[in-house]
Amino acid sequence: MKLEVTDGFTGEGDGVLTCEMDAVCLRLKLPGHPCTRDGVNVGQVVAHIRAGNWNVPRLADARLSEQALHQVEVQGIDRAQAVAPRVMHPSGRQLAHMAPVAAANAHSFFPQLSGWTSEAFLVTIEQKMRAAMITGELRSKVDAIWNAMWTGGLSNPQTVMEQLTLLLFLKGLDDAQTLAERQARARGTQVERDLFPNELDGIPIVDEAGSKIADGRSFADLRWPRFAALPPAEMQEAAENHLIPFLRRLGSDGSPLRKHMASARYEIPTGRLLAKVVDLLSDLPMKRRDTKGDLYEYMLSKVAAAGQNGQFRTPRHIIELMVAMTEPHRDDVICDPACGTAGFLVGAAEYLRQHDADAWTSPEVKAHIETGMFHGHDFDATMLRLGAMNMALHGFQDASIVYRDSLTQEHGDEAEAYSLILANPPFAGSLDAEAVAKDLTRIVNTRKTELLFLGLFLRLLKRGGRAAVVVPDGVLFGSNKAHREVRRMLVEDHQLQGVVKLPAGVFRPYAGVSTAILLFRRTDSGGTEGVWFYDLHADGLSLDDKRNLLVPEDKLGPWADLSEEEAKLNDLPDALIRWKARATSEKDNPRTARSFVVPKEEIAAAGYDLSLNRYREIEHDAVEHEPPAEILSRLREMEREIFDGLDELEKMLGDGSAKEAAE
Repeated sequence: MKLEVTDGFTGEGDGVLTCEMDAVCLRLKLPGHPCTRDGVNVGQVVAHIRAGNWNVPRLADARLSEQALHQVEVQGIDRAQAVAPRVMHPSGRQLAHMAPVAAANAHSFFPQLSGWTSEAFLVTIEQKMRAAMITGELRSKVDAIWNAMWTGGLSNPQTVMEQLTLLLFLKGLDDAQTLAERQARARGTQVERDLFPNELDGIPIVDEAGSKIADGRSFADLRWPRFAALPPAEMQEAAENHLIPFLRRLGSDGSPLRKHMASARYEIPTGRLLAKVVDLLSDLPMKRRDTKGDLYEYMLSKVAAAGQNGQFRTPRHIIELMVAMTEPHRDDVICDPACGTAGFLVGAAEYLRQHDADAWTSPEVKAHIETGMFHGHDFDATMLRLGAMNMALHGFQDASIVYRDSLTQEHGDEAEAYSLILANPPFAGSLDAEAVAKDLTRIVNTRKTELLFLGLFLRLLKRGGRAAVVVPDGVLFGSNKAHREVRRMLVEDHQLQGVVKLPAGVFRPYAGVSTAILLFRRTDSGGTEGVWFYDLHADGLSLDDKRNLLVPEDKLGPWADLSEEEAKLNDLPDALIRWKARATSEKDNPRTARSFVVPKEEIAAAGYDLSLNRYREIEHDAVEHEPPAEILSRLREMEREIFDGLDELEKMLGDGSAKEAAE
């Protein structure tokens, strides 16, 4: 949730606090109530929010008038909550702090919420916001953009996504510049960095005949409002000749973003198509980070890369489950060695924003989060560019998204470098033995990619580091030497914590392979006492190629508050709750339950087989059968009735024949 305040609001005099959402627009008037603490006024808090941190610091000793406090009590809210309210999710995770008075005044806009706590109120707002985020009209607008690109001659989804990303970057840069200018005006200062200086870029402008018209185009022409207002032919010229060089200027020297932009290409064929796409993009609400990220994720979901090196996109709600189970914290160094579009890194970043929003208030921690926490590797240049842009659109321009063939390059420079690994690596069968990195074959002597990746994760993790990774079912029960050795290492040499069996349709339409999530910690000294197993039947979507929603979109993921009927269609919240109880109540579950814990000794005795069905007990319903003698007796009785019937029929036929002969 992002709170914004109108320009010039300093906490002195009247102001308007605004919380804008797709379906809800909440305007909270704060008439004449200065809110100060240690010399920090509301205006400075607002600047803090606009800088990208949606956490409003607690103003525990804010001076509120007796009139305001009376209003709080009338609305049925505790005074302490109004002075320092905390926004909490029912699961217990903290979303943010809300400014004083706001919790009280908010109820006047939603009278039906009278008597609710500020926590309940804002959770309701959050649910409405998430429900409206990328549904209905917004989804239709995105689909219209894709249809326009396809009918305009761009049929490759990756190409479409890359071209849209370039334009979204341009729009996002203009939004950032506009915000910086607004902040500077409020402070009475100059903008620190002008992304669109009013000077020529030095690239000549030529007409259709190739004759030079101007010495260059002003960078200011690429500001979104001016760019969108250009005639189609001029817009196409600006994009073809000036857009890519402009974007290549972004980022510091040697930064991953600049490196990936070096190979970027503009490929929209006509000015008419470009003008149409720009017009459609202008209607998308991209100013808020949450909406912007969700829209971009929805666009990425259309990139069907299945069949290419075993790659396929991991659904966002599955990512959220894996992230929630590993609980990233501010000190982590996180890696996805096969990052693709960086979905896992984005998921970890958003988890941190929701659960530890105060981390951004410390300059040291903020610097670590934005520059040193997130690392993604891939060997597909297009995916690297999409991943870097995805992280940038979520507020992490300096994330380390770099080229690396994780299975063939040596890893001495990053061995034991990461405290958390989140991954769904591609499973492309076997590699050439000569191509595999030697430090991986020393861990696991095989050419199978799924086993090599597990060896890689152990190589990259620090001691004590944890991992949540997707593996094909064959890893769990494969009988060859390499399969057994990898499982033995996880159980005996490290700490294997859990196995979540996923339904086969989770990755449709890209792939129908059966998979599971492995959760483990590198220890180098064992530590596995028992392994928690969970059988996940439903994820809120149909398990066929259509993957239709079975629950409302805001009821997907592990944090959803579900009714009894909805809980039958989405197992993710149940899986998360049971995972957190794996060391306590889950140990007592029978083997017939959805989840249970299997002792290490039993797993070792079974040849380190990790398939859930190996340890599950199946309850058979008792069926009562008649004694065989009674069944035989009834059969003989039926047989006698049949023969009697045949005799009767034969007699009838004989009488009929005799009568005919007589006639």
